[in-house]
Amino acid sequence: MDRKAFLQTLLPLFAAGKRVNAMQLKELQSITHSPAGTAAMPVLFLGHGSPMNAIEENEFVAGFRNIAKKIPKPAAILCISAHWETRGTRLIASPLPQTIHDFSGFPKALFEVQYPAKGSPGLANQTKALITKTEIGLDDQWGLDHGAWSVLKHLYPDADVPVVQMSLDTGRDPQYHYELAQQIKSLRQKGILIIGSGNMVHNLGKVAWNRLNENFGFDWALEAAGKMKQFVLEGNHKELIRFRSQGRAFDLAIPTPEHYLPLLYCLALQDKNEKAELFNDKAVAGALTMTSVKIG
Repeated sequence: MDRKAFLQTLLPLFAAGKRVNAMQLKELQSITHSPAGTAAMPVLFLGHGSPMNAIEENEFVAGFRNIAKKIPKPAAILCISAHWETRGTRLIASPLPQTIHDFSGFPKALFEVQYPAKGSPGLANQTKALITKTEIGLDDQWGLDHGAWSVLKHLYPDADVPVVQMSLDTGRDPQYHYELAQQIKSLRQKGILIIGSGNMVHNLGKVAWNRLNENFGFDWALEAAGKMKQFVLEGNHKELIRFRSQGRAFDLAIPTPEHYLPLLYCLALQDKNEKAELFNDKAVAGALTMTSVKIG
C-alpha cells in the first residue's frame, strides 16, 4: 500500500475528531503492510449451531480445530456473525471487546466462558475506509457474541488473534450484502481472516428438540441443503443470492435471513479461480445444518 492509500485509512479517525496515538498508528501500519507476493488469506463460513458447541466435544468442534491447522495464522479476524443485527452497518472498534452471552436457558458453564481476544480499532477503521457503498458506524458498546466466540474458541483457543465484528444491516436485501462484502476483498491480501458465522439451514421452529444430538435432516432441509451446496461448489452465487426464488424448501430452510447472509459475505470474496471446500457437512436435529465452507 502506498503512502497516500495508507493515509486514507486514517481519515475516519480524524473525521471523528480522534487523535491517532503511536500505538494506533503502529497497529494500522502492521495491518496495511503486506509483503510482496503475499497470498490471499482463505475465507471461512462456519456453521456454528448451538452455543453448547463452545463447551462440548463433538465432531463439529473437531472440524473447526482441524480447519485452523490448514490455514496460515491470521494477523487479525473480521467476523460477520448472524447474532449482531443493526439498522445500518457497524464495526466493533473497541480495543478490548467484551464476551457477550446473548442467550438464555443454558448451563452456567456456558455463561462462564470468556474469550478475551483483543480488538483492532485499526482494522475497524481500515475496513470502514474501504466501504463506499454506505456509511459505516464504529461501535464500542457491542462485543463478541456467541456467533463469533463459540467458534473462535476452537480455532484459536489462546485468543491471541485480534477480532473485529461487522454487523448485518436488517434493512438491506441479499444483493446489497453481497456487494458490500466485495468492497472489503483487499483485506484478504493483508493477512486478515474473514469469517462468516451462521447456518445455511436454520429453522428453530422446526427443530426436533427431542433429537438434538442426532445427525439427520427433514426432507425439505436436505433438499435445500443439497441445492445450496451444489450452487456453492459450482460458484453459482447468483442463485444463492436469489434464495427467495428457490421454492418451498428454501423458504423453510431460511425463515429469516440472518443465519444465511454471512454465507453471502464469504462468497462475495471468492476469486473466479478459487474453489470452495465443504466440511462439517451434516444436518442436526432435523432443521439445522452445520455445513461449513473454506474458500481459498
